[in-house]
Amino acid sequence: MDVLIVEPEKRPRMVNITGDLKSLQRAVGGHIEAIYPYDDPVAIVCNEEGKLLGLPINRKLEDYDIIAGTFLVCGLSEEDFDSLSPELAEKYLKKFADPEIFMKMGSKIVAIPIKPKDELTVPKLRHKPAEYEL
Repeated sequence: MDVLIVEPEKRPRMVNITGDLKSLQRAVGGHIEAIYPYDDPVAIVCNEEGKLLGLPINRKLEDYDIIAGTFLVCGLSEEDFDSLSPELAEKYLKKFADPEIFMKMGSKIVAIPIKPKDELTVPKLRHKPAEYEL
């Protein structure tokens, strides 16, 4: 089953998993919970206890919730999770493309896009450092 995996502070990527309960639990690091926040035939599969366990905050779900820990975006068949169609995979790769950090501003929690950890680089010197004699 081809699904999107979204890890905290990383860009999402497509992975292939068997789709059985154990593979879903392994991907999210514990008991699973399925959420259906969109009109598309997709499910967000996340760790049911992610917030309680203090897993890293990952992405916002519109304006009403935040997911903690790694989650999957799966397609839906009539009775179960399924592979994402290429169109839905592209849509949700874009939707979750930028990792987010969260700040409390007044009574609201605001999501701020960040650069993924694996893309952070140390700036290169444009010129040779000065040499000094002591």
